[in-house]
Amino acid sequence: MGRAVLKTPEELAARARDIRKHVIKMVGAASSGHPGGSLSAADIVTVLYFNEMNIRPEDPGWPRRDRFVLSKGHAAPVLYAALAEAGYFPVDDLLTLRRIDSHLQGHPSMRSTPGVEMSTGSLGQGLSAACGMAIAAKLDGASRRVYVMLGDGELEEGQIWEAVMTAAHRKLDNLTAFVDSNRLQIDGTVAEVKSMGRIGEKFAAFGWHVIEIDGHDIPAIMAALAEARRTQGQPTVVVAHTVKGKGVSFMENRVEWHGTAPKPDQVQAALAELDAPLKGGDA
Repeated sequence: MGRAVLKTPEELAARARDIRKHVIKMVGAASSGHPGGSLSAADIVTVLYFNEMNIRPEDPGWPRRDRFVLSKGHAAPVLYAALAEAGYFPVDDLLTLRRIDSHLQGHPSMRSTPGVEMSTGSLGQGLSAACGMAIAAKLDGASRRVYVMLGDGELEEGQIWEAVMTAAHRKLDNLTAFVDSNRLQIDGTVAEVKSMGRIGEKFAAFGWHVIEIDGHDIPAIMAALAEARRTQGQPTVVVAHTVKGKGVSFMENRVEWHGTAPKPDQVQAALAELDAPLKGGDA
């Protein structure tokens, strides 16, 4: 089963909705997991896997492939859903999330799951790994690109800023980072726990090219990625303003859905919402 490359925002919005439905079903079946940050990241992950990245699901180790690192590894359900829809493994596997004998554990493992480029979960480390991948591509003279997704709460980790300096110093213009800025983390709002202030200005001060977008606007995501490809001599960060729990009204902007699994009746309510016709411009 090969990946279908989707070219229109409407096709991508429909795929993002399917991925959100998988997230709800997976976490509900496991009675464990992190729905909120998976739902907020779904549109970005969809555009990456079904429009942007040069990948071959039938050959996960293809040397010329682009790489994606999910630094906020607790959002594994959205990555697994995208990998399954792309054809890395059967969609039926998704309902084995977090089972002892499953290759889909609570955080991504590159040893277990086809298509996972880096084992993540301990926050703050993914950007360093992505820098290494981007440096390797430069040394190889290869055209492959590297993408990484960070959480805005994750930016409180000091190692992130060491990697930010490295990427700028090395002029890693083949590296694009997304910040899933949904303003909530496990203990409350990012502003309350440890305010990040103006995220874009911080990255710019370290020498990054900064783009700020609505992280649920698919044409804006596509345009940001095109701009990142055109940017020379510096890495790009896309600060994506998102809604935690996006697509499920009773989860949206609610900190308790960071790491709470929906009960069976809540699964059905969420799926009913996600099955409703898409509104114009919504994803």
